[in-house]
Amino acid sequence: MIPGPADLWFLPLGGCGEIGMNMNLYGHDGGWLMVDCGITFAGRGEPGPHVQMADPDFIGQRRDRLTALLITHAHEDHVGAVAHLWPLLRCPVFCTAFTAAILRRKLGEAGLLEDVPVHVVRSPFRHQLGVFDVEWLDLTHSTPESQALMIRTPAGNVFHTGDWKLDPEPVVGADYAEAALRRSGREPVTAMVCDSTNALEPGRSISEGALHAGLKEQVANATGRVIVGCFGSNIARLATLSKVAAETGRYAGLIGRSLHNYYAAARTADIWQPERTLVDPAHLGYLPPEEVLAVATGSQGEPGAALDRLAGGNHPALSLEPGDTVLMSARVIPGNETAVAALTARLERRGVIVVKDEELNAPIHASGHPAREELADMYRWIQPDIAIPVHGEPAHMQANAELARAEGVPTQMTGLNGDLFMLAPQRGVRRGAVKVGRLGLDQSRDRGKGQPLRALPAGD
Repeated sequence: MIPGPADLWFLPLGGCGEIGMNMNLYGHDGGWLMVDCGITFAGRGEPGPHVQMADPDFIGQRRDRLTALLITHAHEDHVGAVAHLWPLLRCPVFCTAFTAAILRRKLGEAGLLEDVPVHVVRSPFRHQLGVFDVEWLDLTHSTPESQALMIRTPAGNVFHTGDWKLDPEPVVGADYAEAALRRSGREPVTAMVCDSTNALEPGRSISEGALHAGLKEQVANATGRVIVGCFGSNIARLATLSKVAAETGRYAGLIGRSLHNYYAAARTADIWQPERTLVDPAHLGYLPPEEVLAVATGSQGEPGAALDRLAGGNHPALSLEPGDTVLMSARVIPGNETAVAALTARLERRGVIVVKDEELNAPIHASGHPAREELADMYRWIQPDIAIPVHGEPAHMQANAELARAEGVPTQMTGLNGDLFMLAPQRGVRRGAVKVGRLGLDQSRDRGKGQPLRALPAGD
């Protein structure tokens, strides 16, 4: 299956009809371009390996035609599979400095750091990659340097949003490039491939900058230690919490490997301001309770994460006592409700006060994805001929398609992984054009080059 000079194709191998393990292909004039290469995690009690990713067999068999892999941002469901799958792809990788810092750590752990050509781009940036003319554009999200891509070809242009929101106060990193986005909409845009995660949510997403007041109020009113559960990739949240700690007479420290990895990446990419001080987590246990503000991993109830160990009383850096407070500054990912409820119950049995975002008048968490008014703005700015919703379950993608129709987009195309979206010269969707599946990471064996993967049966 080789695209001709008049063809423009979109082929999702992962992340279409689901949230996670994103892997997208664009085809034109004999060449293919891959956008994102992420992982997903099996839910608690689900069969199969914990770490899973889309099977790239289709493009692996055609890797001589694969021009490059572009990574839109540093979340695991967009970058986490690169170190596992690159030996099957063997193409250059392009991403921003923050994403490159995260990726290089993963490549080093896999023994591939010297093998993978990682090229750092600084948005706004435009370059030619084989038959594809690619422009990188700043968008805001819940991790820094998230990018949209304008992919131009003689057969047509595609605007690929990646994960995004329109945050007027992102706290860390660049603002979204509204002027550049509007300019993109003034040229013909054949299709917009768009994040659907919050397409069912009315209004606009909450700004990261709007969380300061609620977090400060909760920390100021707490009498003992304060532990904040949040995603390690949210550097803006870490920056806000470091500021809140200084304002409330506390010392902020990080507990959890992923938090330290993302913090180190932020420093490497020069997006962490030096005045935002953090203490060594080993010192937290020696401070008076009223001076502790610890940020911890494990907000989804993950076994072995920092919050899980704190709830069990076996974390080496810190012990919780009755009257301490845990702030859940993260939404519960669908499928994790039971695990989070169990974690909450264990903490409360220790006499710890657990505070959840949905219980408060002032928010302490903000989603990184666009609600309906933001989606409408983007459709009005880009003005595509075709809307292709991705990054969501079918209900989210259908809601995105209906919104696009209401905003005047002439054509909406929805589908699933393995469907071939033909955007030019004829428009249509070939259902099940490519066989898709999942690979699982065998974590029982030593890590290193060529990490062991195995194909998972359908439904595993």
